[in-house]
Amino acid sequence: QVQLVESGGGLVQAGGSLRLSCAASERTFSRYAMGWFRQAPGKEREFVAAISWGGANTVYADSLKGRFTISRDNAKNTMLLQMNSLKPEDTAVYYCARVKPDKPWAQVMDVTTYDYWGQGTQVTVSS
Repeated sequence: QVQLVESGGGLVQAGGSLRLSCAASERTFSRYAMGWFRQAPGKEREFVAAISWGGANTVYADSLKGRFTISRDNAKNTMLLQMNSLKPEDTAVYYCARVKPDKPWAQVMDVTTYDYWGQGTQVTVSS
């Protein structure tokens, strides 16, 4: 059973920064593309960013380009999300997830492409 554990969330003022981490329990972490999603109260879970297994390819939600950066350290089984210039509308629970092994890169923005999810970490941005 794969376990994903997010950390790094918290309360920050608008314009501030946070760095989220996702720690994976499996030794095969480096074989899978990974992604971040977020869900605000009363809204659908939405795609934030994804990174290929080796880190060479990344993709972001259009609205977040330039403010968020996804990265990974396969030696530490860890994925990161650096969030800068945060806005109140970034307030949400942030989840990391693993891409299903049979899914193509072209589908990484789709929530159904992922099989294992973390429990989420709350990010609150005050105005």
